[in-house]
Amino acid sequence: MLTIGRLAATAGVTVRTVRHYHHVGLLPEPERDASGYRRYNAQAAVDLIRIRTLADAGVPLARIDALLHARPAEFAAAITDIDAALQRKIDQLTEYRRRVAGLADGEGLVLPPEVIAVLNRMRDLGVSERRVRLERDAWILMQALDPQAVPQRIREKNAGFDDPGTTRLYLACDQAVDWDPDDPRLARLIDDLDAWEIKQERDGSRPGYVKLVSSQISDASPAWQRIMEALAHRAKQRRTAGHACPPPRVRE
Repeated sequence: MLTIGRLAATAGVTVRTVRHYHHVGLLPEPERDASGYRRYNAQAAVDLIRIRTLADAGVPLARIDALLHARPAEFAAAITDIDAALQRKIDQLTEYRRRVAGLADGEGLVLPPEVIAVLNRMRDLGVSERRVRLERDAWILMQALDPQAVPQRIREKNAGFDDPGTTRLYLACDQAVDWDPDDPRLARLIDDLDAWEIKQERDGSRPGYVKLVSSQISDASPAWQRIMEALAHRAKQRRTAGHACPPPRVRE
C-alpha cells in the first residue's frame, strides 16, 4: 500500500496533481485507514501512470476517463480523433507564429512586396523613419479603401523618386517637419511645392486616406500645418480664378 506521496513519486507527478485528478474524477480517492491516512494499491499506481501518459500526450483531461475504459477499437478511434484535433491546433499555432514573425517590421502583414520596396527605397534615400511610418499608414489605408489605386500609385511613387527634383522636395518636406512654423525657409518650400503641384496638374483635392495621414502630420508638426494650409489656399485661389474667367468669344 502506498501513501499519496509514494504514489505520486511512482507515477512521476506531484501530490498536487494527484489531488487534482481526484477532484476531476479521474482517479478514485480511497477512504482513510485507522491511522487517518489514505492508502493506494498497485492498481491506483497503474491507473495514475496511464492518466499521466495520456495527459502528457496532449489528450484533454475531459476525454481521459472514457479512454481508460474504452475497448481497443474505441480507443484507437478516439486517439485518431484526438490526433486530428491536435494537428488542427498545430496548424493554427503555426499560422499564429507566421503572423507574429511578420510583426517584426509591422509592414509585411498587410502590404504587398511592391509597397514594401517603395518604403525601403525611401529609407535608402534618407527619409526619416517617422515619415516612412506615416507613408506606411497611407498605403495601409489605400489598400483598404481604394485597392485598385495601389498599382498606379506605386508607379507614380517610383517615378517621383527617379526624378531628382521631386526627391529633393520630398526630402525637404521630411526635414521641415521639425522646423518652426515661422522659419523663413518654409516660404521658399511652399513656393517650390506649389510649383510642383501645378506642374503635376493637381487641383489640391486628395483622397480621404491621404487627408487622414496629412492630419496626422499636422498634429505632430506646426510647420507642416502651415505648408498644407498655404497649398490648399493657393489651390483654391487657382480654382476660383479659373471659374471666374469669362468664356472665350466666338468669332462670327
